[in-house]
Order: sequence, then structure tokens, then C-alpha cells
Amino acid sequence: MKIYFAPLEGITYHIFRNAYNSIYGNIDKYFSPFISPAEKCPITPRERKDIIPENNAGLCLVPQILTCRSDYFIAAAKELHAMGYTELNLNLGCPSGTVCAKGKGAGFLADTSALQSFLDDIYSYAASDNMKISLKTRLGYSDPDEFYVLMDLFNSYPVSELIIHPRIRSDFYKGEPRREYFAYALEHSKCPLVYNGNIFTCQDYDELSDQFGTALDPIMSGRGLIADPSLAGKLKGLETETDFVKLRRLHDTLYHEYQKIMSPDINVLYKMRELWTYWQPLFDGSARDIKNLLKAKRYADYEAIAYRLLSDKA
Repeated sequence: MKIYFAPLEGITYHIFRNAYNSIYGNIDKYFSPFISPAEKCPITPRERKDIIPENNAGLCLVPQILTCRSDYFIAAAKELHAMGYTELNLNLGCPSGTVCAKGKGAGFLADTSALQSFLDDIYSYAASDNMKISLKTRLGYSDPDEFYVLMDLFNSYPVSELIIHPRIRSDFYKGEPRREYFAYALEHSKCPLVYNGNIFTCQDYDELSDQFGTALDPIMSGRGLIADPSLAGKLKGLETETDFVKLRRLHDTLYHEYQKIMSPDINVLYKMRELWTYWQPLFDGSARDIKNLLKAKRYADYEAIAYRLLSDKA
């Protein structure tokens, strides 16, 4: 089976991707946190640093673009093509209020006429530059039945892969994914499909597999792979339980790499705290320690708790 690592803004940048890949591996494609091109700046220096090939050696990385302007998309795509990329992803799923208010991400799904014009332009470009473009979408903006129209629209283009997160924008990440719409896509899509949403455990995958069978390949996970970095190995039958020795290595690698590039101390701790909000369920009975860890403002206070928790599990 193939497993794709979904992008999480603020977390899955090249430092994380490289650390995860060297320690855990088992990921077939990584998707970058979105690039948001502007009129005079298709790719910012920070975005460029994240996606340049030398910072992603040995990874199969697909840059993701977030925009509702086809000219901005194409300008960024041309720069990415010059770097050697032959596959890009369009973000039609981000539910952020500020993103959607600008008609981007899931907000773009509310205007199918504008979306059609946009797709006409970018797939015309793709044909001329031999570029593959995949789409990561939600079911719709305000009603899941919008997906029926969207599915017909997507079928009009040579979509390299259609990654479906079966929620609408207002669902954000709450509630159960609306699996019946993925079942509809399996029957009607003309392009390859990827399922994304709420795969946190092998049991979650098994339940989906019982419903969708061999069609559940590839899959994409983001929050699930952050919360249990051993999950990809478990799903591929290469690991049987969470490997806390590897988790300690991942923690230490990220902690020290962030210290090299960030200051003051609190900024590094903010990055590590975010990871611990995902890792907390792995440490049953340690709620008080983790609560204190999430309040730590000095390296010494943070390390005293983090290393004790990790050592107890490893």
C-alpha cells in the first residue's frame, strides 16, 4: 500500500520531513505546506528554502499551491518546474476563515464557475509544460451534495490524483468523515483517488478497508502520522506497536535542529509544544506532566519533563 503524508502548516516543513524520513520512513509521498503565490512573488524565500531539492534529498515531495488566481499558480508552477518538480498539488481543502474569505482553499469550492475557469488555465499550462497536477479537495463549501457537481467538474480534467477529505468546510476537522461521498467518487471518478481523513490507528484503516476494499490505496494521513509517527510502519505491517526509541530520536533531532535556526528559546518551545499536543495520547497517565511541559518557558524546565517522559517509555 502507498501512504502519503499530508501537509500541516507550522509542522511538516523540510526539517520535520527529513527527520521523520530518516527515522521512520515508509512514506511514499510528502506534500509540502502550501505555497501562497502573490503578484510579484510567486514563491517567497521562506517557501523556497522549504522546497528546494537540496533540502529534500531522497524524498518524493509534491509542492502544494494555495491560490484562486490561475496566473499566480502558473507563475509558481514555472519556478517549481525549473527546480525539477514534475507534479504539483492544488489546495482546495483548507478550511481556515482567513483563507476561505479570500476565495482560496475550501472557499474556492463555493464558486464553481470561477473554479472551472481556473482549472481550464492551469491544466492548459500543465499540458504545455508536461506537469502533473493533483487536487486535494473537500466535498464542498456548505453542503456535501455540492460534491456531485464538483465530481463532474473534476472529471473534465486530467487530474493526476484526486485526494478527497470527505468533509465540508464548516466541518473543519470535527465529526466523522462522510464516507458515502467517497464511495460515490469510487463509482464516478475518472481519475485516481486518494482517501484522506481520520486515519489515526490501524483499526481506523481496517474499518475503511472493510468498506472500500482494495480501492483504499493510496491513503493520505497528516494528523494521524504526527500523533503516532509509527503509524505508517504499522499500516504496512512493518511495526506492531509504537516505537518510543524512535520517538525519542525524532524528538531530539527536531529539538536540536530548531535550536540551530530559531531564537529566543520560547520560539523553539512553541514548536515542541505543538508536537506534544499530538503526542499526548501516547503517554497515558501523564496528563499533569504534559500540562506542565506545555507551560515551560525555559529549556531546563522543558527538558526535565520531556526527557523523563520519553525515557520512561523508551
